[in-house]
Amino acid sequence: MKAYSAEFLEQLYRTLYTIRLFETECIKLYRQGLIIGYFHPYLGEEAIAVGACAALREDDYIVSTHRGHGHCIARGGKLEKMVAEVLGRETGYCKGRGGSMHIADIATGNIGANGIVGGGLPIGVGAAMGVRVREGDQVTVIFFSDGACNNGVFAESLNLAAIYDLPVVFMLENNQYAVTSPVEEMSRVPDLYKRGAGYGVEAYQVDGNDVLAVYEKTCEAVDACRVGKGPVLLEAKTYRHSGHHVNDPGAYMPKERLEYYLARDPVKIAHSNLIEHARYTDEDIEVIEQDVNRQMEEAIEFGKNSAQPSVEAFIEEVAAGRVCTAHHSDPAHHSDPPVCGPMDPLRGAHPTVTSGVETRQIMFREALNEAMREEMLRDERVFVMGEGIAQRGGSYKVTVGLLDEFGPRRVIDTPISEASFAGMGVGAAITGMRPVVEILFIDFTSLIIDQIVNQAAKYRFMSGGKGRVPMVLRTQGGSGNGLAAQHSQSLEAWYYHIPGLKVVMPSTPYDAKGLLKSAIRDEDPVIFIEHKLLYMEKGPVPQTDYIIELGVGDIKRPGSDVTLVAWSGMVKRTLAAAEELAAEGIDAEVIDPRTLVPLDKEMILESVRKTEHLVIVQEAVRRGG
Repeated sequence: MKAYSAEFLEQLYRTLYTIRLFETECIKLYRQGLIIGYFHPYLGEEAIAVGACAALREDDYIVSTHRGHGHCIARGGKLEKMVAEVLGRETGYCKGRGGSMHIADIATGNIGANGIVGGGLPIGVGAAMGVRVREGDQVTVIFFSDGACNNGVFAESLNLAAIYDLPVVFMLENNQYAVTSPVEEMSRVPDLYKRGAGYGVEAYQVDGNDVLAVYEKTCEAVDACRVGKGPVLLEAKTYRHSGHHVNDPGAYMPKERLEYYLARDPVKIAHSNLIEHARYTDEDIEVIEQDVNRQMEEAIEFGKNSAQPSVEAFIEEVAAGRVCTAHHSDPAHHSDPPVCGPMDPLRGAHPTVTSGVETRQIMFREALNEAMREEMLRDERVFVMGEGIAQRGGSYKVTVGLLDEFGPRRVIDTPISEASFAGMGVGAAITGMRPVVEILFIDFTSLIIDQIVNQAAKYRFMSGGKGRVPMVLRTQGGSGNGLAAQHSQSLEAWYYHIPGLKVVMPSTPYDAKGLLKSAIRDEDPVIFIEHKLLYMEKGPVPQTDYIIELGVGDIKRPGSDVTLVAWSGMVKRTLAAAEELAAEGIDAEVIDPRTLVPLDKEMILESVRKTEHLVIVQEAVRRGG
C-alpha cells in the first residue's frame, strides 16, 4: 500500500462514516413518514463514491444515480442541505424538488442524480463534450449501475466517448443486482468491465469495498483523461447491504453472500486503515464518529424545521413561459440587439411586403444557416452536432459551410445514436454550453424521449430552478414528399404536452432566422420544428441583425370575419384559402403563433373577440391535436 498521511486517511473515514450514518438515519426518517416516495439506500457501496470523488479536482464534474446521496456527500455535500432535500424542504440543495432520487449540487460540479437507469450516461458524456469544445481539462466521472449495462445508452455512450476521446471515467458500481435480478442471470459476461474492449475503451476491475483501491485506480483514470487518453471504464465490485429500496426486504439475496460482504464492510476496512497506517486508536476514531453524529443530529433538526415549498414556486420552475431571452444571456453579450420590442421589423407584414426594411430574398434553409452562423460567431459556447451535418452539410443542406468556418470542434458529425447524442446535448448545456442538436426527422425523436422529456424538460424543476438546459433540438416534420409513414408525421402535440419544453414552428425564412437565434439564446430547452416542404421556399429577410421573441405570434393577414390559426407548413395553404374566401366576401384573419410554447394566447383571443369565429389548421391527427 502507498504511504498516505493520517489526515487523508481520517478524511476518507470521516466521509465514509458520514454517508453510512446519513443512510441509516434517513431510513429511520422514512419509517417515521417524513420521507415521501422511494428511498434507495447506498449502504455497502460508500467506498466507491468516497474513493472516486477524492481523486477529483474542484472543477471536475460528476453525474450520479438514484442512490446519489453518497456521491453528493463525497463531493462535499453538507448534511443539513442533504437532509432538507430528502425531506422535500426549501432549504435543500434543489429546494426539495429533487428529493431522494435527484439530488444535485451544481456549484460543486455534481450536475445531478437520475431516476432513469442509465439516464445519466449520455449526460455525463455531454459534459465531457462541452469540455472538449471549450478546450478545457476537466474530467467527468459518471456513476452508474450494473443494471445500466444492459441499456442501449451504455453502449452508445461508451462509443461516443471513445470516438471523440472524451475525458470521461465510467464508474460502474456493480452491486450485483439490477433491482432484484442477479448480474450473472442478466449477462453472459458477468465481469462487466470486459465490455469496454468492444468500444476501444480502457477498462479495469477494482475492489469497490476498499476505498484506497478505488481512489488509486480512479487517480490513474483521471490522469489519463486529463491528458487526452480517455475515456476509461472502471468496474467497482461491491454488494449492497439492503434491498433495492427501503421497503424491499431483499429476500432474494443469499444469506451467505451477504455475510461475506458484511465482513468486508467498506467502513470496517477504512477503520482498519486508520489503526494500521495512521496509528489511530479506537478512542481516536470514536471522537470522529461522535463529531459526525452531532452534525447529523443538527442536520435532522434543520431539515425538520425548514419550510415546505409553495405550489406557486413549483409552477414558476416548471413553466417555460414567455421571457425576453436576451436578459438571460451571458452579460458579455448584452451589447447585442435586444430580443424584445423593436427587433421584429416585419411583424404584421404580409410575406411579400418588406415594410420599408432593407431585405433580400433567401431560402428557408439559408435563413436557418445564417442564424446558426451568426450565433456561433457571437458566442463561442454555441456548437452544432448531428448525423451528417459537417462535411455533408445535412440532408437538407442547412449546415453547409459551417464546418469550413468553425472546424470539427464546433461542427460535429455523430453516429446514428440519437438517444445518446441528444443526451450529450443535455449534458453540454447543463455545464454551460449552448448546443444545437439536429435530429433528422421528428419521427426519430421517439428514440430520444427519455433525454428530452425526463432529462432536459425536468432539469430546471428537479434542480430547484438552479440549473438550466439552454439547448436547441432542431428537427423537421410534416408530410408531402412521399417519405412514408415513419418519416412523415407531425408530432408537435407530443412536446406541447410536456412542461419545461418550448416548441417553435416557423413558417417563413424571416421567422425561421429570428426565432432560431432567439431559441439559441434561450435558457430552456427548445424543440425547433422545421417543415420539410419549406426548406426551398424563399422570402424577405433583413440585411441587419434581428431576433424574434419566443411567444409572440404574427398576424399574417388581417381580417374581420373569421380567425384562422395555422403554423409551419399550413400557413402558406391557409393564406391561399383566405384569398379564396375573400373572393366569396369572407374576410379571414390569419394568425401564425410561430411558437406553440409559449403561446401568444392574447393575440388569438383578441382576434376571436373581433371575428367571433375560430378555425385551427393543423397538419396532424385530430385526436389529441
